[in-house]
Amino acid sequence: METYAEGTFTVRGHNIHFVEAGKRGRQIALLIHGWSSSWYATSPLLGLLAQRFHCIAIDLPGYGKSPALAETTTIPAYVDLLADLIEQISDSPVVLVGHSMGGMISINLALAYPILVERMVLICPTISGNLSTSINLFISPITMMERFGLGSSLVTAVEHTFVGLTDRLMRPVSFAERTGISKADYEMLRQDARRPGQGRVRFECFHAMRDNDLRGRLSQVDTPALIIWGAEDNTVPLRDAGIVSDEWPQADLRIFPRAGHWPHFETPDVTRRQVAAYLGLPLSSSDLYTPVGDAELERISDIAQFLTHSDVGDNLNQAQRLRLAAQCQVRVFEPGELIAEASEASDELFIIQQGYVEVWKHPDGLDSHDHDHEDIQHVANLRAGQITGELAMLDRGGRSADLIAGSEGATLLVLTRDRLLALCEDDTALGYRFLWNISQAMSRRVRFVLWQLNRAEQRRLDEGQRRTTKKMEPVAIPTD
Repeated sequence: METYAEGTFTVRGHNIHFVEAGKRGRQIALLIHGWSSSWYATSPLLGLLAQRFHCIAIDLPGYGKSPALAETTTIPAYVDLLADLIEQISDSPVVLVGHSMGGMISINLALAYPILVERMVLICPTISGNLSTSINLFISPITMMERFGLGSSLVTAVEHTFVGLTDRLMRPVSFAERTGISKADYEMLRQDARRPGQGRVRFECFHAMRDNDLRGRLSQVDTPALIIWGAEDNTVPLRDAGIVSDEWPQADLRIFPRAGHWPHFETPDVTRRQVAAYLGLPLSSSDLYTPVGDAELERISDIAQFLTHSDVGDNLNQAQRLRLAAQCQVRVFEPGELIAEASEASDELFIIQQGYVEVWKHPDGLDSHDHDHEDIQHVANLRAGQITGELAMLDRGGRSADLIAGSEGATLLVLTRDRLLALCEDDTALGYRFLWNISQAMSRRVRFVLWQLNRAEQRRLDEGQRRTTKKMEPVAIPTD
């Protein structure tokens, strides 16, 4: 388990325990756990998000190390308190990451205070407030008993006597049959669920979710959101995902196999990849915990801004351009330096960021290393914003021409085939749009080349016609 700094915020007289990770001064990512949990319920994402954000994972009042509210716990009460917390700790909109009930709280916060929320990542969010049949049959009565002191003592006694009755009830409800959660993480989550002294708040939150049905309100949410659901979630059932699909089509909904109510613990790699892609983290899937410095974040932001006016940036929003920029490498070439050779196999697409690139064609049979040969043909100059190498990247075939840095040198953004495929898998909408933009750029280039060829052919025909006409002109015969 990672070690994080922790502390306490005081908001309107309430103490809120938190742990934090990442560099202070960056945009805040506020992580909100669900029912019968603590900040630890969001811990698998802390290391990932801390690369780019100042992460704050809280214990909601009544859970973990945070004292309960004096008044009855409700979703609106949590929302108003968190709005005050955001105002206190952030000078800009935050990213919300909410699990289960924390997802319901996040959506309500975005509805009530949209100015405070830039984006959301929601994991198995409670939507209707109606939990699964298993929860209602087995866990609800226990929660009712915990509401009162005698019932709470009885539940604790039963737990000790029957060695974890609620564990046996909750495991199939919370986790997939082939779950990948580790034993240590499972024990930590169950300790949170067993934490003494939280009977009242668990009872109140159980009913607060029911009283906060979001059906009919999701269409009013303007905040972009990634929603992740486990296909075997038997806590917040998939019927709630159907509500999201029907009422909130703008949300990016992903459903993972082999995951229940805890996909970030059960299928951590694919969950992190999706979150990284959605939030534009500058990483490949194999480097999820590499720290990112301010200079790197600034570089990515500059690339994203540049992509606005490039061949491949058309109709991409800022978040999508950031995701794309995070996948690009930067290479700098001196004037006249060879960038790529004809006939070499490659899986790299080049986007020209600065300077220009000369395209040179070799006649058949000519050694491609002989760039000074008089038969080498200069085909075109590609300027900033244009792409090249897309065919070789797509089919891994040989390049059709030499690419050479122009007289001012050239700075290129490089996107590999593997990065593009991962991008398409992690963000289908962005991958589709990017490939569409490539096809449009290729189409424009082919049409221009055909226009040039037609013009050349027309000039050849015109010249031939002139010569024919000249030959057919009558010759004046001199007379005496």
